[in-house]
Order: sequence, then structure tokens, then C-alpha cells
Amino acid sequence: MKLSSLMTRAGSSLQLSRSLSKQNPSEPATLNPEPKQKPEVHVFVKKRTLQTNKAGAKEKEIPKKEEPCDLLNDIEDIANKKPKGSQRKSSKVKGPPNWVDVLKGIRKMISPANASVNILESERARNTIESPRERRFATLVGSLLSSQTKEEVTHNAVQRLLENGLLSAEAMDQQEVDEETIQKLIYPVGFYKRKASNLKKVARICLKQYGGDIPSTLEELLLLPGVGPKMAHLVMQLGWNKVEGICVDTHVHRICNRLKWVDSSSPEGTRVGLELWLPKEEWFAINILLVGFGRNVCTPLRPRCEICRVNHLCPSAFKETPTKSSLSSRRTKKPTIATLASK
Repeated sequence: MKLSSLMTRAGSSLQLSRSLSKQNPSEPATLNPEPKQKPEVHVFVKKRTLQTNKAGAKEKEIPKKEEPCDLLNDIEDIANKKPKGSQRKSSKVKGPPNWVDVLKGIRKMISPANASVNILESERARNTIESPRERRFATLVGSLLSSQTKEEVTHNAVQRLLENGLLSAEAMDQQEVDEETIQKLIYPVGFYKRKASNLKKVARICLKQYGGDIPSTLEELLLLPGVGPKMAHLVMQLGWNKVEGICVDTHVHRICNRLKWVDSSSPEGTRVGLELWLPKEEWFAINILLVGFGRNVCTPLRPRCEICRVNHLCPSAFKETPTKSSLSSRRTKKPTIATLASK
């Protein structure tokens, strides 16, 4: 019995071993097989993770090498006269000290009546026109006529064009309306012959390209005959209610340099310098304020520093030297006064 039982057990073990060897022929048979483990899988995943992190770290360092491109964009914006770019740059540029107090003092000195600019005089005639398109054209005409011309002369010239029905692109472009007719109506504005020729050209462009309206962008306005940067910015503000830059004429240019707000030899350079730091909400008002201030107080010759309320904030106060012409005029007047006093 014992021998037969032992033979039975040996046979069953041999049969089990053969069945296992059939399932895994390359491995020895075991009675209790354990699941196969692959520790190298964990090592492989860790290596891939480290490689990915290293590559990611290199990618993060790339933008730091490209930062100078932002400065090039700012310079390009200024060169192309884009106020948006200059506005972005202005956040990094500090304004001159006490500029807020200076503007407050000028506002107290200058009344709205004295602070008007040439183009605002022609607005009185423009406001009588019902069509928005013709009102914008009248604004453009008034700005063209206002260059180097007193506001009263400009207003009268615009009024004569309105009375003769020529304050629209359609009317001014008529063949029977020649340059000589326009010259007679706008005289005595400065350079009236050249301005009459420019008005005819502008009317033709506005009629053919804009349906009798005026261009709605600064770049297109600058392409019109006789229109410069100061004029284009002013027309954008009054015609389209868009403030895209500062209107800088001789008064604004002179006063800003006297206050040391800018250091520029040209009005366009003054505009770019102001737009670097002056808040955009002041871009329209500063022209009106400084034009009135320049006509009445901070005049080109012999500025009236003694009555100026901001002379204590002005680095150029009481430093303006009389010109040779003013000295010679004073010398010629003294003998006359002495002669009258002796009589």
C-alpha cells in the first residue's frame, strides 16, 4: 500500500510539471509560479521624466533672450507716429516734476475765450451745417486755411465760402469753380494762392475716394495736400472725435521747451516727446491751454513772466533776453519821447 501510494504521488507531480512546461517552455516549471516583475520599467519612466524636465527648462529660458524685441517695437511705433505705441511706452517714462501744478496754474490764468485755437473760430460756421459729412469737410477746410493766419481772418474766409455754397466737396469740385474764384473768397489768409490750389485738390480726392467725406484715419489725412501732423491730429479730434495724438503748433512747441518738458528743435519732435509721458486724457486740452497761454502770457518775444502764476515753476522765467530788433525799436522810441517831454 505504501509503495503504491508513493508511486501515485510521483506520477501526479510529474504530470503537473509537464503541463507547466508546455505553458512556459523557456522557463523551468514551478509548483507555485509568481507574477513576473520588471523593475526596469520604473527606471525607464524616471529617466524619461528627467529628460522632459531638462528640455522644458531650456524652453523656458528662450523668451528671456528675446526681450529686446519689445524695445524695437516701441521705437518703430514712435517712428510710424502711432499714439498707441507711445501710450504703452508712456507708462515707463516719468513726467517732469510739477507738470500737474503748471497746468492747473495755466487753467486759472486762461479763460475759454482766450484759449481758443484758429480752427475753433471756423467751427462757428461749421455748426450751421446739418450734414455730418459736410461738417467734417468744413472742419478740414478751416484747418487748411488757419495755417499762419489769425483766427478772425480764418473765420471770415470760411464764412464767405459757406455763403457762396462752396463749403462741400461736391460744390468745390465743380468745373466752374476755379482756383481764382476760391482765391478771391479766402483772401487775405496767408498763402491764399497755394491754399486755393490745395482746396481744389482736396475736394477732388474727398469726392472720388471718400464719397464727399474726409479720410477717417491719420495716415490718410496726412496724404492730403497741405495737411501736416498738427493739422491731421486736430481734424481727427474735431471731425471724428478721435484723439490719436497731440496737436503741436508754434505756441505748444515754444512753451514746452521753455518749461523743459521736452528738448526738441521741431514741433513734431515735441509731439513725440510729450506723448511719451503726458496722460492721454490731456492730449486734446493741452493744445487749447498752451495756445491761449502763449498768445497772452508766454509770448514769443518778451514773455510776461511778471504776471505769470507759474513763474516759480518755470526754469526759463525771467531769463528771456531781448532780441536785437526789440532793442533797436526801444532806442528809436526814446528820442521821440524825450522830444515830446521837452516841448
